[in-house]
Amino acid sequence: MADHAHVQHHHDGHAGTEVAPAQTGAIWRTFIILSVITAIEFTLAYLMHAGTLRTSIFVGMTLVKAFYIVGEFMHLKHEVKSLIWAITIPVLFVVWLLIALLTEGSSIFQLR
Repeated sequence: MADHAHVQHHHDGHAGTEVAPAQTGAIWRTFIILSVITAIEFTLAYLMHAGTLRTSIFVGMTLVKAFYIVGEFMHLKHEVKSLIWAITIPVLFVVWLLIALLTEGSSIFQLR
């Protein structure tokens, strides 16, 4: 009597590599959003003079892109709100620390 408990599966080298159309649309939407933000950044880089305002805009847009990437590709936007806050609040404190260090660090160059 033949043993039918063991079923042999054929594994193709390309199995599981196709992306569903809904996922492809989300990937294209993400690509377009990030491209638009980057195009705005490049436009501002050429149109605005160097200064605190331009740097602040770049930092803000970079943070927006970073949070969007984390939300989309790391699937954070689908997580529990407490986990999102547990990640977001320390990041905001690190950004505040960097701003404070840059602001206070530049005072060394000012004559008293």
